[in-house]
Amino acid sequence: MPENKYDLFDFDKTVYPYDSETVFLFYCILHRPYLIILGPWLLLNLILFFLGFGDNFKGRCFSFLRFIDGEKMAKKFWKKQQKRIYPIFEPQNRERPVVVCSASPEFLLKPICEKYKVNTLIATRMNPKTGKIEGFNCKDKQKPLRIAEAVPDAEFVNVYSDSIKSDVHIFELGEKCFHAKKGVLTEMSIEEIRGKAKKE
Repeated sequence: MPENKYDLFDFDKTVYPYDSETVFLFYCILHRPYLIILGPWLLLNLILFFLGFGDNFKGRCFSFLRFIDGEKMAKKFWKKQQKRIYPIFEPQNRERPVVVCSASPEFLLKPICEKYKVNTLIATRMNPKTGKIEGFNCKDKQKPLRIAEAVPDAEFVNVYSDSIKSDVHIFELGEKCFHAKKGVLTEMSIEEIRGKAKKE
């Protein structure tokens, strides 16, 4: 097998059924109840972020990291959540080396990606002690830029994502495209992907 051949995975709602950073936020509040004091602030910024008002709101959502050990909590989080990872992502079910590219924080995905023997993790660079985003949120057009930076010689055989509109840019990188929904994969041509992306 050529050394530069990989499969490319999105993470949230592709191999894990939820938005991991949101679940992690509530997990931390549940296990560190004193964070509830920040509840209104966190909720407001979370809503504004998901409404598309800017990536700076994502960093504000994670400002709670100033009051906890984020990396330690991430490891504990995945010990509980690992059972929810879809079988398609199990190492024994993968044919070739894997690159994960996600908008979720790198420190959050690192423990589970190491556990699942991911070759390269590309995600939003966030300071786990402050929640501050370093650079840009790793989404949309940022994804192929980050991929080219991290694995410049990579050739992707299969690309997997739940989001056709947001991830059309990484679908473009693959020989085959697979739309993931609740752990079920549907192969689509890049022409179908482009057409649906324009309509959404």
